[in-house]
Amino acid sequence: MSDTIQQNLEKLGVTLPEAAAPAANYVPFVKIGNQLFISGQLPMQDGKIAKTGKVGADLSIEDGVEAARLCAINLLAQAKAATGDLSKVVRLVKIVGFVNSNGDFGDQPKVINGASDFMVAALGDAGRHARSAVSAGALPFNATVEIEAIFEVAD
Repeated sequence: MSDTIQQNLEKLGVTLPEAAAPAANYVPFVKIGNQLFISGQLPMQDGKIAKTGKVGADLSIEDGVEAARLCAINLLAQAKAATGDLSKVVRLVKIVGFVNSNGDFGDQPKVINGASDFMVAALGDAGRHARSAVSAGALPFNATVEIEAIFEVAD
């Protein structure tokens, strides 16, 4: 599957970055059996947070979608760091997306579609997943989106 994922990433014009180091007292991923739990990823690009602020107040839904896409790219970077090779990724099981937004904003699913759509484009059917998309009054470093994931991986 790694060749397919790599080919898909190339078609999308995406080069995976180095996996980001944790910003606090936690680990970036935990592997238990064939499950890989990846800690929340922020919309990092070139070593810094690319999107900050609240969707629906400071930023448009489209800005949020782009932030979610960046989070998904960083999730794959962590999956590669955890497994050593994306060929070990069997499927994406679930993502939980947090959108920095005010209480009256209700389009969190539209924002998190940026990650969901990217994962399907990168992983094909193995990228279809369960998910939650919720509002957060604030996120670390004022990030626009944070997304965590669970992958099934081969031993």
